[in-house]
Amino acid sequence: MSRINILCFGDSNTYGYIPDGSGRFDESIRWTGLLQKRLGQDFHVIEEGLCGRTTVFQDALREGRRGVDLIGTLVESHNPIDILVVMLGTNDCKTRYGASAGTIAKGMEQVIEHAKTAAQKSASGKVPQVLMISPILLGKGVGEEGYDTEFDEKSEHVSTELANAYRKVADRHQYFFLNAADVASPSTTDREHLDREGHAALADAIYEKIQLLSA
Repeated sequence: MSRINILCFGDSNTYGYIPDGSGRFDESIRWTGLLQKRLGQDFHVIEEGLCGRTTVFQDALREGRRGVDLIGTLVESHNPIDILVVMLGTNDCKTRYGASAGTIAKGMEQVIEHAKTAAQKSASGKVPQVLMISPILLGKGVGEEGYDTEFDEKSEHVSTELANAYRKVADRHQYFFLNAADVASPSTTDREHLDREGHAALADAIYEKIQLLSA
């Protein structure tokens, strides 16, 4: 029996960025690593987290951040994918994009649809089941001096509206859905990224969803 392949596609909170800026949590702390440990050898968790990744917005300062441009290639390179886990949207809340929650949700929808199309055209032709995750909230004051000035109060507000907008997309396409903000919060260190407790909580919540997806 072949292993169940799970592609986890996201931004810095999938990459495992440490809130104090000192690097990357190791796999024993990252939610992806914890998920792999809990699922065991019958599953293969594939990590594809990138700092600054958006759904469809181009970062003028960093190349290759548009998720919609990369997801198809990654689906093909890791083919076959049984379960696709996508958690994006935090970077889309940056002031430079001026995007509403509805617009970001449409971007998320495009990313997933690109993934499904690539899967259909792949060697296996297998279309993965989808777990669509709305990210954790941006912490109050995240845009203040000394934190991340790419965000502001409007960014915080938009982040609170993502879950409802994402849930509508998930319902329409019959994707599995998880609101990460229901189980984890941004660290007090940078008001933006998961700390080790947050990674553990998110891993537990995703594990429960995977049990339903793979039943």
